[in-house]
Amino acid sequence: MPGDDDVAALVRPTGAPRVVSGPDVWWDAAAAVRRAVREAVSGRDADARELVPALVVGDDGGLDPDLAEDFRTTGLTHLLAVSGTNLTLVVGFLLVLGRWAGVRGPWLYALGVVGIVGFVLTARAEPSVVRAAAMGAVALVGMGRNGRSRGVRALGVAVLGLLLLRPQLAVTAGFALSALATAGILLLAPVWRDALMRWTPRWVAEAVSVPLAAQVACTPVVAALSGQVSLVAVGANLLAAPAVAPATVLGLAGGLLGLLWMPLGVVVAAPAAWSAGWIIAVARWGAAVPTAAIGWGTGPLPLAALTVLCLLSVPLAPRLLARPGSTLACTGLLVVVMAARPPTPGWPPEGWVLAMCDVGQGDGLVLRAGPGSAVVVDAGPDPAAMEACLDRLEVTRVPLVVLTHFHADHVGGLAGVLDGREVGSVEATALLEPVGGVRDVEAAAGSAPEPAAYGLTRRVGEVTLQSVWPRPGAAPGDAGESAPNNASVVLLAEVAGVRILLTGDVEPSAQSALARDLGGLRVDVLKVPHHGSRHQDVDWLTSLGARLALVSVGEGNDYGHPAPDLLAALSATGAQVWRTDLAGDVVVVVADGEVGVATGG
Repeated sequence: MPGDDDVAALVRPTGAPRVVSGPDVWWDAAAAVRRAVREAVSGRDADARELVPALVVGDDGGLDPDLAEDFRTTGLTHLLAVSGTNLTLVVGFLLVLGRWAGVRGPWLYALGVVGIVGFVLTARAEPSVVRAAAMGAVALVGMGRNGRSRGVRALGVAVLGLLLLRPQLAVTAGFALSALATAGILLLAPVWRDALMRWTPRWVAEAVSVPLAAQVACTPVVAALSGQVSLVAVGANLLAAPAVAPATVLGLAGGLLGLLWMPLGVVVAAPAAWSAGWIIAVARWGAAVPTAAIGWGTGPLPLAALTVLCLLSVPLAPRLLARPGSTLACTGLLVVVMAARPPTPGWPPEGWVLAMCDVGQGDGLVLRAGPGSAVVVDAGPDPAAMEACLDRLEVTRVPLVVLTHFHADHVGGLAGVLDGREVGSVEATALLEPVGGVRDVEAAAGSAPEPAAYGLTRRVGEVTLQSVWPRPGAAPGDAGESAPNNASVVLLAEVAGVRILLTGDVEPSAQSALARDLGGLRVDVLKVPHHGSRHQDVDWLTSLGARLALVSVGEGNDYGHPAPDLLAALSATGAQVWRTDLAGDVVVVVADGEVGVATGG
């Protein structure tokens, strides 16, 4: 699709498509198996019936986004994609059945090859599936006789073969994570298992050492991608592990038997759905831990430091794991750190009046209404990011939420505002577009939001708030502009004597109308419209005389936000420009009558 680095041209059809030939019989068979797996669990809980196909063939398209985020937080994301674990379980189970049936020698290897090919076809022969199949085959080799040395050789051959087949894999995170996890399990897990076996049963030692080794091997890459180090990943994987095999194997078996007689498939797949329910409970429990993950920088120095720590753990871990005292002490310390949310020294800063939360590519703004109380304007795209920001600000009551418009980068995190807080009314623009965003807001809030009243001035705690746009009957904007953006609720706020203009995503035509409606307006703080897009009425924005210009924008976004020319124009007026992609949370403070900024980046 456009934007993919592999695409050199885009071809558009000019007429109705003509079917040249149908899919081969094996593709039809693979599609039938995928449909049967879904049908076999279709009567189960909504999350379980989506997780089982994800475990079996990596089909996670219908999974709830909040649940997917919980899987990411707890280090269980590998269960949602086709991975070597899937193939190892499926083909391993097939080989066990073959042994029970008397298959031996070369025929057993042939059965394994058939299982691998069948898995690849069923999961669709995409590059990620082929990669997973290769790593799964390496894991199977590592489970055999002389597994460690044979497994390492097989891993080298698999990596070389995959890179020769598709060189682009060399720069993909998925390939790096698969290779590192497999290497960790082959090289580190046996040593750590032997150390634990000095005082624990073998099954306990293996259950702990395998996820621990995989996690340590992958941690620097995961931190580079997410900016976080998960503290619950090993525990979550340990708790989920007993349910992964039955959910995967019985889910596939239910689909296969369902091809013959669906009622039998439903019965066989029932334990798979129950097992998926347990995995879901583990993911949600882990994500709810106060300190499930700690933030970690993605710059060269933080990642280099993390890599050194992981390398140091290779010789140190066996010494710690060999002694029950040191192992239990480290485990207890980890539990204490996870259970107690660490304080942020000096945060929230004294005298804060406005916080622009670092929510990525989106808006999430907080106006201080009193001790522990705030007005929230937009909620960003991610509930976890918005909730974490409010937690850092120690906000427990939200008497008013205003959603400027219904684009996902402004409303997707609403659940993070509502979760665990006393929330009053939720208001939004009167233009109910896009429909998907409206539905998401209604689902999160439990009802439709109230329309924000134009021209209304009111006091919410320490915040004075006036809605100055959209004017009733205002045009949707010029050609090429976004009607939802131009219908953004624009708010003029005052907190502790600081005048603040919150502009949503209004585009040039709406900004020009505001310039006419609010002639001579001067403010202290400007929230720059539309994440600093280059499409602005620059004359109006620079006429506001703002001392601080705040840009809420995601690091490395694909939109070119913020536009350098716009930033230069604002800076030329004497305004200080602050960006969340560079500074993290940006908080406006008042000290001794002066307006300043504190950052949490």
